Amino acid sequence: MASNKDKHHEDEMAIDRVNSQLTDASKKLADNKKIILIALGVILVVAAFTMSYLFIYRNPHVEKAFDEYNQVETQPNINDSIAAEQYKAVADKYKGDTAGKLAALSAAEALYNAGNYEEAAEYLKRFSSDDDILEANALVLTGDCYVNLENYDEALSYYTKAIRKAQGNPQIVPRVLLKEANVYDAQANYGEALNCYNQIKANYPEFKLGNGMDIDAYIAREEARLAQ
Repeated sequence: MASNKDKHHEDEMAIDRVNSQLTDASKKLADNKKIILIALGVILVVAAFTMSYLFIYRNPHVEKAFDEYNQVETQPNINDSIAAEQYKAVADKYKGDTAGKLAALSAAEALYNAGNYEEAAEYLKRFSSDDDILEANALVLTGDCYVNLENYDEALSYYTKAIRKAQGNPQIVPRVLLKEANVYDAQANYGEALNCYNQIKANYPEFKLGNGMDIDAYIAREEARLAQ
């Protein structure tokens, strides 16, 4: 049997619950109004912050990034090693910015030309673009880096990505298929090399190999290798 003290405690708890419910009911409209006002205040603060960020920080920041990139870009008679270091400085300073990404691509090109293939590949991975053609060419160059490093499987993976990104572009896709065929030849995978040449012949008949040979000669060579 509950003592008077326990009963008194239960009564107090019941009263507290009722008071709480009544308080919630009476404040509901006021609280909703407060929530609306707070939400509007937050929106205005965010909008003000965004505008301030764009005009006070972001726009000057973007301008400065492009200025520094262009300073390297417009230097006359600069060798690849020096250019690579200067582009890297801009790319490292403005990571994630458009100018930083372009600097990473330019650094990679200079590093590649200087024979620093591993570092070139790392900077290429920091580049991205909404332009599919530019992105595809960057992927091709990454594949070329790995070919020079004799990491053929990695090279093929980037060539595959480049073909996918190029979406049938007649200037890019057959060129990449030719690169793939060369890699497959290096791996003595003549069946896959033959497949690449057949794709070029079937889908890109206007593509010029540029070495005096036509595509049929390459196909015949791979067929002869497979027959051995």
